[in-house]
Amino acid sequence: MIGTVLDATDPPLDDDEQPAPRPLSPRAVTLTTSLLAGATLLAVLVVLPTPYAVNSPGPTRDVLGEHDGTPMIEISGAETHDSTGELRLTTVSSTGGPGYPSSILGVLSGWFSASSVVLPVEQVYPPDVSQEQIDESNQAEMVSSQEDATVAALTELGYEVPATLLVAGTVEGTDAAGKLEENDVLVGFEGEPLPDYQSLVDDLAAVQPGDTVTLTVQRHGQDVDVPVVTSEREGGGAQIGVLIDPTFDMPVDVTISIDDIGGPSAGTMFALGIIDKLTPEDEADGEVIAGTGTMDVTGAVGPIGGIRQKLAGAERDGADWFLAPARNCDEVVGHVPDGLRVVRVATLHDARVAMEAIGAGEADDLPTCTQDAATPSPTAG
Repeated sequence: MIGTVLDATDPPLDDDEQPAPRPLSPRAVTLTTSLLAGATLLAVLVVLPTPYAVNSPGPTRDVLGEHDGTPMIEISGAETHDSTGELRLTTVSSTGGPGYPSSILGVLSGWFSASSVVLPVEQVYPPDVSQEQIDESNQAEMVSSQEDATVAALTELGYEVPATLLVAGTVEGTDAAGKLEENDVLVGFEGEPLPDYQSLVDDLAAVQPGDTVTLTVQRHGQDVDVPVVTSEREGGGAQIGVLIDPTFDMPVDVTISIDDIGGPSAGTMFALGIIDKLTPEDEADGEVIAGTGTMDVTGAVGPIGGIRQKLAGAERDGADWFLAPARNCDEVVGHVPDGLRVVRVATLHDARVAMEAIGAGEADDLPTCTQDAATPSPTAG
C-alpha cells in the first residue's frame, strides 16, 4: 500500500501513524543548492559596483510650464504673454559618480541600449572629487547659465543691459598681461564709454588682430588709459586678453526655478523661454520643441555633452523638433530618432528664427546638421 486514504468520517491519525515524508534525492539536493547559490550570486551582481559610468536619456522640462507647482520662468517689470507650445530643455541621467556607482545590471542594460553610453568612470568623473563637489560645481554652472541666458535674451529683444566690467585677470602671453590689473574696471574703449558687455563685443568686432587699442580702466579711483596690442582668439577675431567678470543691472527681473538639474547646457532653452514670454506672438504655436546648448551673454550657442541621450529623451517625451548646437552636429548625424527633426543653431538669433519658423509652419528651409555648420560667433575677451 503506497499511502493512506482518509475519509471525512475517519478519526485523525496519531502522530506516530502519519506517513513519513519521502527523503530528497541527491539530485534534488544538488539542484536546490545550485538554484540558491545562483540566486544569491545574481542578487550580488545586481548591486555590485563597477568601474563604469552609464549615461542615459534623462527627464525633459518645459521651460514655459511649471515644475512641482512653480513656474520655471517668472518675470516681473515687464508684460508677459502665454504660449500654446512647449520649449523643452533636455538632460542626461548618469550613474557611476561618487556615491552613485553603476551596477553590473545597469552596465549591461547600457551596452544593449541604443540611447545609452557606457564609459570607464575615469573618463567621466575626475578622481578624488566628491559628489558634493560635483553638485556644487553643477549648481554654480546652472546659476551662471541662467544669468547669461537672461542677458542674451534681453539683448536679443533690444533691451539695454548695463554692466560693470570687472577685470578678473589676464591671459598669459597676451599684451594685456602685466598692463591690466585684477580689479580694474573697464569703462572705455578707444575713448568711447563701455556701458555694457555688448558694447565691448561690438567694439572688438571692428578690430583686427594685431591692432593696438586704448582701454580706459578705473584703478584705485582714477581713470587710466592703457594701450593694448590685440591678438587673435581661437575661432577668429581679435581679443584683448582680459578675463572679465561682469555684474549686470537687469532692466527686467527674471527668476528661473529649477533645483534638481545642474550644469550650463539649458542656457539656450531658457533664453528662448524668456523671449517667448516677453513677446506677444505665440512663437511655438502648439509645437513641442526641445533643445540644448550653452548660452553666453553675446548670444553664442555652445556645445554640450550627451547630445545622443538628449535626442532620445526629447523624442520619448513627445518633441517633434530639436535645436542642436552647430558644434555638436558631428555627433548628431546618424543618431536622430525617427520622427524627430533636428535644426542646427549657432546663435540665440538662429534659435529664435527657428522657433518662429516652426510655429508658423515654415520650417522646411531651416539648416540641419547634414549641411555645413556655421562657425559660432566669437565672444568678447
